[in-house]
Amino acid sequence: MKTPTERLSRLLAMVPYLLRHQGIELEEAAEHFGISTADLIRDLELLFVCGTPGHLPDDLIDARWETGRVYLSNAEAIARPARLAVDEAVALLVGLRTLADVPGLHDRDSLDGALAKLSEAAGEAARGAEVVAVDVRPADPDGLAGPIAALRTALRDNRRVRLTYLVPARDERTVRDVDPMRLLTVEGRWYLEAWCHRAEGVRLFRADRIEAAEVLDADGTPPPQAVPRDVDAALFAASPGDTVVVLDLAPQATWVGEYYPVESVEKAPEGAWAPAVQRVRLRAADTRWVRRLLLRLGDGARVVQPAALALEVREAATAALAGYGLPATPEGGAAEGARPSP
Repeated sequence: MKTPTERLSRLLAMVPYLLRHQGIELEEAAEHFGISTADLIRDLELLFVCGTPGHLPDDLIDARWETGRVYLSNAEAIARPARLAVDEAVALLVGLRTLADVPGLHDRDSLDGALAKLSEAAGEAARGAEVVAVDVRPADPDGLAGPIAALRTALRDNRRVRLTYLVPARDERTVRDVDPMRLLTVEGRWYLEAWCHRAEGVRLFRADRIEAAEVLDADGTPPPQAVPRDVDAALFAASPGDTVVVLDLAPQATWVGEYYPVESVEKAPEGAWAPAVQRVRLRAADTRWVRRLLLRLGDGARVVQPAALALEVREAATAALAGYGLPATPEGGAAEGARPSP
């Protein structure tokens, strides 16, 4: 399922392509963009109501595909290449050069390519950007400077690190030796990717959960099987030992499928729990966080499987209600919503 941002990027690329290939067959155009013919038609239906401000018929793109071939017109303004003003070019160049100094950048080649192309296109503006420097050293409200500094040292000197790491899902601190592979930022958070000797596998550690990082006088070369994961595809990879959890969600809880990494989101099947409009499937290495989530959702969700999780949630909800002096009746909110579906 494509995100709105990804779809917008495709639509912006689609307009100039289709203008240059008037009469292209639907199947060929869909193959070019790596989508199905049905998805292409949905995009064309959206283009049909897009255009320049004014919303009059002549302001909208004219898209036709009834014959199996695609024709666009009245889209030249959108397809025209954007031109950067001098101040815009300078701002972009300074931003990209600043980004290049950020440690843990995992796609440096793409950044260098963008810098080279923009510098060439900017001409005189590129020389103006060279005299601007940005100090990106942040304040340290989360106390990350110490651990990150130690991890950078370990990466530079190829040394093993002893981590004291907080695992909130189990409310415990663990001490483990790791061979650092890289520091990276994903969605505004710092992570250490490393070979964990305790787990005997590659793991991602959130920097704000590292309470201490001691650089050891031992070689920190990761073993050959320590392969970096593709964080662009998915931050956390499923493990064969994970528990498969299936939930039915009422309308007020459908945000779960957007906020949490789920394997699938589909319409609630016929015969499911009556308030349900969605069924989501996810994997959890530790189901305790799922149990807490279900208690928050109350009567907005119901566990389809596993049955053991449904019973755990029901017992926790019943205990919570008892603490408030409330009976665990079928109208008991979370306790009722935690019952396994038939």
